Amino acid sequence: MRGTDPAPPDRDPGLQPERTRLAWRRTTLSGTVVAVLAAKAALHGGATALSVLAVSLCCVLWLAFLLIAHGRIRTLAAATRPRALAPPHAAAAAMCTLALAVCGAFLVL
Repeated sequence: MRGTDPAPPDRDPGLQPERTRLAWRRTTLSGTVVAVLAAKAALHGGATALSVLAVSLCCVLWLAFLLIAHGRIRTLAAATRPRALAPPHAAAAAMCTLALAVCGAFLVL
């Protein structure tokens, strides 16, 4: 019969959600290391107002990324078929990561 295609089989996600959760955790850990090293670099040579501001910005960016990552990790753990990451959340996570790297580089240089 024409027009009566069988329903496609459910996709077996395998270990993909677990790998994605672990990737979010690794990225969060990397951001933590950057924030801690930025604070160490700022305090090593004496704290100036600009270095304290940069460290504060690093901490805020790290917390924002942590919030996004934790929400995504919970979503991946709660569902057998998790929904896709919303584009605004993906953009915010990317911007937090990029800004954290820029702040860290500013403190090192």
